[in-house]
Amino acid sequence: MLLARRVVSRGDHILQFCHCYYGPFGDVARQYAELFRGTPYKVTTVYLTEPPSAEVAEQSASERVVFLNYSSDDVGGLKLGPIRALRKIVAEHDFRLVLAHRFKPIYIACWATGLPVIGVHHAFGDYDRLSHRLFARFFSNRLGLLGVSDSVRDDIRRNLPGWPATRIETLHNRIDVDAVRSGLYSPQAAREVLGLPSDAFIVANVGRLHPDKDQATLLRGFARARAHLPPGALLVILGTGRLERTLKALANELGIAEYVRFLGQVPDARRLFAAFDLFALSSDHEPFGMVLLEAMAAGVPVIATNCGGAPEVVADVQALFPLGDDEALARLMVERASWSVEIRAQTAEHNLKRLYEHFSDEAVRSAFFELSMVRKVLGNALA
Repeated sequence: MLLARRVVSRGDHILQFCHCYYGPFGDVARQYAELFRGTPYKVTTVYLTEPPSAEVAEQSASERVVFLNYSSDDVGGLKLGPIRALRKIVAEHDFRLVLAHRFKPIYIACWATGLPVIGVHHAFGDYDRLSHRLFARFFSNRLGLLGVSDSVRDDIRRNLPGWPATRIETLHNRIDVDAVRSGLYSPQAAREVLGLPSDAFIVANVGRLHPDKDQATLLRGFARARAHLPPGALLVILGTGRLERTLKALANELGIAEYVRFLGQVPDARRLFAAFDLFALSSDHEPFGMVLLEAMAAGVPVIATNCGGAPEVVADVQALFPLGDDEALARLMVERASWSVEIRAQTAEHNLKRLYEHFSDEAVRSAFFELSMVRKVLGNALA
């Protein structure tokens, strides 16, 4: 165990318990720690797996960060080791509340402490299993649940039909809009980093090469649209995964291989989003869609599947297409490519306003402290 400490003043403490910091989950810790900025509460963030990292500790925006560094084998079964470790941490401070991300940390937090626990769910299906539903019922008197979108929330409610609606709510993911925007490369510099031509129309997708992301529909849609897009238009896909060979073979089969760039895993990719002219999310029931927020922050028009959490982010039916419908996707690509500079600027301004109003740290902080499950434990912490 390694502890990365800042000065901790006296007062009430909040325990945040994360499964890992891989990918988007490092920023998730920051998001929830930032909720308590300007309140009397001090946040301790605990990572169940992955090794200590000074960079992650700093990014977590917490008074104290603990890396338990358990392996995947260690967190299987009854999880007795992690339960004992968390119990020791809880004994060190006057904790009022546990915020636990994903099912295993929720499970460990409930067994390790007698504290109120708010479990944050970032995916669908966490209560499909009977054992998980029985667990939730057992701890229902001190367990509240959040979904990162209404879609995830509704999935939980379907599996736990006896729970009051106020115990299963939505709290959207968010970004530090100003920080994301200030870290962006210019469009030209971003294209140079990615090795893209300066004058091509770029349609982009960022995500794992996995069936859930349905990049096959993206390829088919681009193949349909290509003849009607500006000459030299490219489809750029950032990410790695088990479908890489399959997707490259499909691009060949569709006759578009020379117009598709598979760029692999790109570090800190969101800083390069200004390189794109259009961002397309083709996912099958994306729980939320953080990449949509990042594209919007970069001023890039977005289109997405009309399922999962994406419609809540985009909030524009004209930018949505049915899952798997490559013809509808192609129409949206062609339509966006024909937009004037003025329309693109108006759309960017509208999307930025939406980010600040609904998906910024400040907007979601207010929503969090208005939740019944939070007010019951912390009262009016913003007063």
